[in-house]
This record gives sequence, structure tokens and C-alpha cells, in this order.
Amino acid sequence: MKTSRAFADHCLDLFSGLGPVAARAMFGGFGFYQGQAMFAIGDAEEWRVWLKVDEETRGRFAAAGGEPFLYTGKAGRTTTLSFVTPPEGTMEDGEAMLAWARLALQAAERALARRRPRRLAGSRRPEARPAGKPRASRRRRATRR
Repeated sequence: MKTSRAFADHCLDLFSGLGPVAARAMFGGFGFYQGQAMFAIGDAEEWRVWLKVDEETRGRFAAAGGEPFLYTGKAGRTTTLSFVTPPEGTMEDGEAMLAWARLALQAAERALARRRPRRLAGSRRPEARPAGKPRASRRRRATRR
């Protein structure tokens, strides 16, 4: 992927109906965010966008002819991400793109909501120790038995 400011600006125009959207350069392309939710990725070289999908929206994108985002890693293994192209012609039609981008934003927000609780529950911060006696060293504990 190759970054292009003109491409990012064009996509930002297409997504303007969603509210404030930011384009961030990543891996030679762009990620498009509303807040913390990344709902689209784009490739300026191909002048192409892939929108976030989940189980609720994947079928609609597939029925419209959407193609999944695939990449081949250094080891030759192909990976599919949960991003799919919108229907043909949406890169030139802001209203048509906006309908698909709304679905993508909803999927991205659902994914973000699913991740947040796990981060909090799986926190590795040590629990606060109650005030009182300091913890005995392992050596001292072993000799007390």
C-alpha cells in the first residue's frame, strides 16, 4: 500500500456524514477512525477502501459483492481481516458510501465494546495489600513451619 494525502482527503469527504473522522497513516495505507473505533482501511495505490464487518454485517457486504481484505505475511501465510470492500461505485458516490460506512462504524463500535471489558477484567495490576504486617520473605515463611 502507498499513502497519498489526496486519497485520504477524498475518503474523509466520503465519510464526512459520520461526524469527525480521522485518517491515520498505517502500514503504507490509512486507517479511518471515529474516536477509537477504526471502521475502514484504505489503499491509495489501488484507490480502494475496505470497511469493518462483523457477524451482523458480513452477509450484507458479501451479498453486495464485497471482497475481504487479504494480505500475505513474510512467511507466505495469507491472513484475512474483518474488513470488506463496499459495493462498486461507492468511491465516487458519497451518499452510497455513507450508508455502508455507517454499518462499518457500528461493527467497529461493537468490536471495541467487546474488547474493553476484557481489558479491565484481565488487568495484571497487583491488588493493593491491606495495611498491617509486611509480607514475610519466602525464607522466613519456610522456617516458620
